[in-house]
Amino acid sequence: MAKNEERRRMLADAGLTVLAREGSRGLTHRAVDLAAGVPTGTASNYFRSREALIDGLVSRIGERLAPTPDDLDRRGAEPPSRELFADYLRDIVRRLTTEREVTIALFELRIESSRRPELAAVLGAWQRAGFEADVAFNVGAGLPGGRREVALFHYAIDGLLLDRLTSPIDPDASTDDIVDALVAGLLPRDGD
Repeated sequence: MAKNEERRRMLADAGLTVLAREGSRGLTHRAVDLAAGVPTGTASNYFRSREALIDGLVSRIGERLAPTPDDLDRRGAEPPSRELFADYLRDIVRRLTTEREVTIALFELRIESSRRPELAAVLGAWQRAGFEADVAFNVGAGLPGGRREVALFHYAIDGLLLDRLTSPIDPDASTDDIVDALVAGLLPRDGD
């Protein structure tokens, strides 16, 4: 049976819905079939094992959360500045909060990876690749800061997203203002 890529993405999206709603214990092929509204056994035809299903979800997370080529081109054409770096971070936060379910599913996988070494290996490799892409973009675009600063921003943004997607400390605080404060506090000024 030929595997239809559109159906594969639809099943992965259903899997992300299940993961965000039920947590990793609720993620089964049958639950994905039910969420996708397809006949029982469909998900297992596309993802033969739980590991294959999780690999498919990780790939789909990357697809859904990635910046568009137009966004990258637009930023790449602008002169490097702290403001451009802040704009890039605001876009990351916007994508992650707009795709709330996908981001919650990602956090679920990260928590589960603390208990499952095989998942930690898959997820860790995916996260390191994303981090390296962010460092390469930052350096290639001539943005201020380097590897250390990009890592600090990953740590800070993860905390900000966990706060915004769960029980915010200060729900009235502007997310853009928080990102601007992070940039001001974490990114060295010229000559620092």
